[in-house]
Amino acid sequence: MKIAFYDAKPYDKVWFDALAPGYGFSIRYIEGRLTTENYVLADGCEAVCVFVNDRVSEQVIDLLYSIGVQAVLLRCTGYNNVDFRAAYKKLHIMRVPAYSPYAVAEYSCALLLSVNRKTHRAYSRTRDYNFSINGLMGTDLHGKIAGVVGTGKIGRIMAGILTGFGMEVIAYDPYPPADGSIRMVGLEELWRRSDVISLHCPLTPETTHIINKDSLAMMKNGVILINSSRGALVDTSSLIEAVMSRKVGGVGLDVYEEEDEYFFEDRSNDILEDEELVRLMSFPNVLVTSHQAFFTAEAMEAIARTTLQNLDLLRKNEFLENEICYRCGKEGICGRETKRENCF
Repeated sequence: MKIAFYDAKPYDKVWFDALAPGYGFSIRYIEGRLTTENYVLADGCEAVCVFVNDRVSEQVIDLLYSIGVQAVLLRCTGYNNVDFRAAYKKLHIMRVPAYSPYAVAEYSCALLLSVNRKTHRAYSRTRDYNFSINGLMGTDLHGKIAGVVGTGKIGRIMAGILTGFGMEVIAYDPYPPADGSIRMVGLEELWRRSDVISLHCPLTPETTHIINKDSLAMMKNGVILINSSRGALVDTSSLIEAVMSRKVGGVGLDVYEEEDEYFFEDRSNDILEDEELVRLMSFPNVLVTSHQAFFTAEAMEAIARTTLQNLDLLRKNEFLENEICYRCGKEGICGRETKRENCF
């Protein structure tokens, strides 16, 4: 089977090139993102492999289906970029539900520590032989309250790390873990009580702009906000106002709601036209990184292996563990998990 691999970067090829021959797959790497213009490059391929910033719209799905593509392989966990209703009974959509939750949780913690203790600013200073520590004061995390939004694998690992710092951890999730390992609270209580808030939830209609003017107004003065999940969880304009008013004391963002045009690309010689992104990055207490929380050797290997296994199951006409469609969701309308049958 052949795979058209869109938005390919050099680091993607390391593990896919190493593992694909073992499955008998060949890969056609394409540098550009999947669009209605370059879909034709997948002609002759049974599957396309895409990342979080590829838009798998209804039009793209119909075009892929028309040239014989059978599956879309998401080499990521998030899937808000796919029109599942349009794909139903045309293309199988499979994702990587987990690769290294430790990678994302550990990176989120790194963002928190950097924002709190200003290590990114200290590095810039000492590179210029400026050894003053004025303006670099942080606070003890020990004894503070951390609010974790989302208690999937990443959120639970993050809660464990923060507990290890001696923080009191509270969490919110509409589907809380059954083991009672984390103290669950209502969302408004989490906003009001937390000194640190870390987001670890998927992007859905319910969570879009979960950080907004109203939720920010409930938070403590000087709260630190960390987001390594999806950019659109945060209303950027409201966040900028909260930073300007000193309501928010620090921000660590590995994602941004309008990141598609910039993240994963070298724009160092360009003038950025996104005024909100430029403004965010101008604040001394805001740290923005380029969607790299997942980026460890272990995670990249797991992503490649699971992506290829997904296609291998389709080839063998076996149950697709990681398939998702618009009828499944959390309600399990298809009943696929119980019946061990594919969506179509």
